[in-house]
Amino acid sequence: MLAVNYSTIRNKLKEYCDRVTDERETVIVTRKDEKNVVIISLEEYNSMMKAAKNAEYLAMIDRSIEQLASGKGTVHELIEVDDE
Repeated sequence: MLAVNYSTIRNKLKEYCDRVTDERETVIVTRKDEKNVVIISLEEYNSMMKAAKNAEYLAMIDRSIEQLASGKGTVHELIEVDDE
């Protein structure tokens, strides 16, 4: 992980973008008033978003299991489909 100030990143943007994509580096761009930002590759971003969505889904399943265990479930009849 690299920390680089705004002026440096502006002057060497291509170099740092290449490091992010080619070397899987994370770059923290430091700015005034601690309004810092992070540069990561699209691949890394997509991976993080997928992991977050998976965590949300698993939490939903856990909540559903807890509801069933506490007797808050509802029984439904299955719909039969004709095999034609």
